[in-house]
Amino acid sequence: MVRWSWAWVGCLLAGLGAVGTAAAAEPEYLRIMGTDTQFVVKGADGKETVIRRVMTPCAKNKGWLQPLVPVPGVHPVGEIEVLQAMNDRDALLVDMREPGDRVDGTIPGSLHIVYTEVASRMDELGCKKVAGKWDCAAAKKVVAFCNGPVCPQSPTAILAMTRDGFPADKIYYYRGGMLDWAALGFPVVKGEF
Repeated sequence: MVRWSWAWVGCLLAGLGAVGTAAAAEPEYLRIMGTDTQFVVKGADGKETVIRRVMTPCAKNKGWLQPLVPVPGVHPVGEIEVLQAMNDRDALLVDMREPGDRVDGTIPGSLHIVYTEVASRMDELGCKKVAGKWDCAAAKKVVAFCNGPVCPQSPTAILAMTRDGFPADKIYYYRGGMLDWAALGFPVVKGEF
């Protein structure tokens, strides 16, 4: 049985209204994958359906879809795993968004390391600098998140971390990020820095 949260129902209705309104004025089509703003699906009957994405109140940002596994070896996780990590002393929940996004609301207990800084701050994640390189033998488990499925911030950080020696198998990517966390009605802490 599917249970809809009221936040998701509101977003769905707002999105349908936005699509209906968008037909009157030419909508701005958002990126889906890479720079593509449309995806063509070919049916068994030979018919083509064009899939496009437009901004809705629920979309939150204009990014593009991020892979579920940004780097081989990284573990994709959902809300249950995020909740369990919050009680795991060997895990760090890391908000990798810009400071303004964090101030607007974040997951309680999360550490803030901006995605552009994470490769230079891996000491906060259990790594040590040895002879100019990171030694991540004692690295913590990192649960990384940003603004949601179309936000490239934490995937960018994950690429930088693994490039500089952080073990991919110690990274847990919460792709749903703040978009899903808030939509599911979990607590959001505002004004955190």
